[in-house]
Amino acid sequence: MPLYLFSKTLAASMFVVLSIEASPVAATDFDRDTALETVKTLAADEMGGRAAGTEGNAMARTYLLDRIAALDLSPVGPTFEHSFRFSRDVEGQDPVEVTGTNLLFRMEGSANSERTIVISAHYDHVGTRNGEIYNGADDNASGVAGVLAIAEHFKANPPVNDVIFALFDAEEMGLQGARAFVRNKDLIDSNIAFNINFDMLSRSDKNELYVAGVFHRPDLKPVVERIAGSVPVTLLMGHDDPALGNNDWTFSSDHGPFHRAGIPFLYFGVEDHPHYHRPSDEWDTVPTDFFLRSLETVVTAASEIDASLSLLAQ
Repeated sequence: MPLYLFSKTLAASMFVVLSIEASPVAATDFDRDTALETVKTLAADEMGGRAAGTEGNAMARTYLLDRIAALDLSPVGPTFEHSFRFSRDVEGQDPVEVTGTNLLFRMEGSANSERTIVISAHYDHVGTRNGEIYNGADDNASGVAGVLAIAEHFKANPPVNDVIFALFDAEEMGLQGARAFVRNKDLIDSNIAFNINFDMLSRSDKNELYVAGVFHRPDLKPVVERIAGSVPVTLLMGHDDPALGNNDWTFSSDHGPFHRAGIPFLYFGVEDHPHYHRPSDEWDTVPTDFFLRSLETVVTAASEIDASLSLLAQ
């Protein structure tokens, strides 16, 4: 999540609580050990914090391409890698041109629905600052693990709709990867009907995960309520009303460009915590028990959204 955002913490009374006690989770097919290894690998010191345009970011991309190859899914277009360029302001210097690379792969749906869901997370982080590595385990190696877990699940349980899995680059520099994707008319067309985005899934000492987007699409509320009734975390709906000011997450991560393009979204993430954008956001501080429950939740959510998409108001 970008460093320039203010704290998202707000009193719990500002949100609608969708589940009070955890319900038995629906069956989900993904490898828990591999999901944990994904975060551990991406948050390793040798990745150098994965800032866009750095050697560590390229190392992360190589690792992720191996993971994608193991899934045996198709690229979007001729290749899994989609490069883009953008200008970055540097204090006291001329703007710097940076090359980012999105990783995109897809799965065909089983029903010829002519609708596509984009499931996304950013794999970059903020890099190394003053000699300290900002490893970004929660932000956002955890979200990447969520996307890959859903890809595994859909391999075993084919989705109804077509799915594009998007691992975006340069989110921390202004949502650049998602912006490049949305403005690429070869990728975005009328078939893209929904975005599910993950950013920070692995830390909550309250067993809470938030979902934003229902304020903008009230017809999503019954879908989210069904999800909340079958997942092992307390799912909170909110952080999407402009009246909340800095606590409105509508444009806080890669779902923002989709929303601007008129594409409905649901965004799943935790609130800020003491490790947010700190060197301490590393693998050894991740509470793996909550993280695995969080992954169960987003896999369940993706399945429910896929199954419900045809019923949502257009």
